Amino acid sequence: MKEKAAFHVNGYLGLLGAIIIGLISLWLMFVGFTRNFPVILTIGIILFLIVILFSTSLTIIQPNEAKVLTFFGNYIGTIRDAGLFMTVPFTNKETVSLRVCNFNSQILKVNDSKGNPVEIAAVIVYKVVDTAKALFSVDDYEQFVQIQSESAVRHVASEYPYDSFEDQDAITLRGNPTEVSERLTAELQERLNVAGVKIIETRLTHLAYATEIASAMLQKQQSSAILSARKIIVEGAVSITEEAIERLSKEANLDLTDEQRLQIINNIMIEIISKRGTKKLINTVTQGEIL
Repeated sequence: MKEKAAFHVNGYLGLLGAIIIGLISLWLMFVGFTRNFPVILTIGIILFLIVILFSTSLTIIQPNEAKVLTFFGNYIGTIRDAGLFMTVPFTNKETVSLRVCNFNSQILKVNDSKGNPVEIAAVIVYKVVDTAKALFSVDDYEQFVQIQSESAVRHVASEYPYDSFEDQDAITLRGNPTEVSERLTAELQERLNVAGVKIIETRLTHLAYATEIASAMLQKQQSSAILSARKIIVEGAVSITEEAIERLSKEANLDLTDEQRLQIINNIMIEIISKRGTKKLINTVTQGEIL
């Protein structure tokens, strides 16, 4: 079932026409009754009933709303224009909001791709684009959006790790919120096409490790950060040491033995890497020893 436009005319013109026809019908009934003209009287009564019939079909539509019309159980169309309209009589008119809506999911506890329990929540921004599907394809489209949103959040969260300490290029829930939101939008849109709903945006509003493992995972993150920092310091120290020995050999014309090189490397590495300064004596090399 797809949305289609329903028959409708300008309500003000329709109301004006109904008033004019109503006055004519009253005049015909008066003439037919006073002058004993049954035919004219009958025509006046029929016109008056038609006026009453079409007057009941007047409907008011607010901005960003639509009226879905059903005629004795059959869907005959939708009116999306705002204003006063006259449409098919004896129709049931149900209002559907076309405004942008948002839904905040509850905080869900899910296992990520590595099996770690995490807490996650998201906000879903959506709007109805097909009123026929929204009303007739699902029982309650608002409840349908809520249930499918939570289901999609659970599924997407289980496809990615919360964080990756081994592969720095891997997509994670914490490190790649934009990619995760795009994946959630695509999956949710596929689920909600049946309800005539368009997903405008999805964003994660809450993401954290579950309480039972939060402390352990925090220690793991801290340890990983310390190791990464130490690795950078060591790489820098090695580079500085190599440059220092090379400059001593070229600029000072020093011919260093392997033992002397090791002593210089040891001194520089201790000085750079130590966080609180050196704790032991630095090996020194006298000028006579160098020569």
